[in-house]
Amino acid sequence: MQSPASLRAPSASAVALAASRGGRGVRWRERGFLVAALAPPFFFLICFYVYPTIFNIENSLTDLSLFGLRRGGDWVGIENYAELLSSADFRRVLWNTVVWLTLVGVSVRILLGLALAFLLNSATLRRWRLATISRVLLIVPWATPPVVAIVVWRWLLDPRVGAINQLLLGLGIVDQPIAFLGTAVWIWPAVITIITWNTLPLVTLTFMASLQSLPQELIEAAEIDGASKLQVMRFVYLPHLKPAIVVMVLMSTFWTFNNFVYVWLTTGAGPGTYTNVMATEIYIKAFVEGRLGFSSAAGVVMATIMTVFGLIYLRVIAERELKEEGEE
Repeated sequence: MQSPASLRAPSASAVALAASRGGRGVRWRERGFLVAALAPPFFFLICFYVYPTIFNIENSLTDLSLFGLRRGGDWVGIENYAELLSSADFRRVLWNTVVWLTLVGVSVRILLGLALAFLLNSATLRRWRLATISRVLLIVPWATPPVVAIVVWRWLLDPRVGAINQLLLGLGIVDQPIAFLGTAVWIWPAVITIITWNTLPLVTLTFMASLQSLPQELIEAAEIDGASKLQVMRFVYLPHLKPAIVVMVLMSTFWTFNNFVYVWLTTGAGPGTYTNVMATEIYIKAFVEGRLGFSSAAGVVMATIMTVFGLIYLRVIAERELKEEGEE
């Protein structure tokens, strides 16, 4: 039988030592779990982003050709970048990408998205029980694959058998068919129309969700204070919609700037190179002319511009989250 002295409680230092060892064990297990959880995404990030980026930058400093892949390319330094940035064709491509494809295209989507969001959220549609069917119809363009949408619109805009030209001729608005995809005046509006039709629903639904989260008490208080509909729009609706508008502008810019499908399948960057944008320019230089080194340089420039957009987007999102946490 043990004596009472041997049954004494452990000292405080022993307890602290055991707790310390247990804490270190828990921390090591947590670190091991984090490493195991993060290893697969980091592996894929390195394989499919970091390595291709480094490889592309390396190629951009050579004269690598599609027809001489086995031989490889000779080192030319920044000659590809100098040729690209000093080219009048590149300035045209950059203008088409920044102004027509991105600035005009995104602006049209945002403005039409706002107008449709207010219309679909109006009391008139609810009164006539048209709100639900209108929202269902809105989803149809969004659910249509871009390739299918482009094929349908090319048929609609065809100068010989297109339904739009037939309608215009039938109404007497025009005397002869319009080559919407072959005339300088009409070609960019036609491309932007196709992009807008296919992508507008996402913008509209985002704004509708933001509108439906607006407390009705704020609108009623403004109306009681004698605010006109224009003042309610300016001082109640738009401030509430501002975060959604900023996010959609940045996201739409990010998605549109590097878009290849709509321009290439609609016009093939033509007529000539009239609608050539950065994405189609990279494709043409790489797989039509075979200049992989030059194409890589164009890709690096494009990626740099997109990185700037991405940093702006992340900063806006971070500021928005900090503001929401501060309000809570």
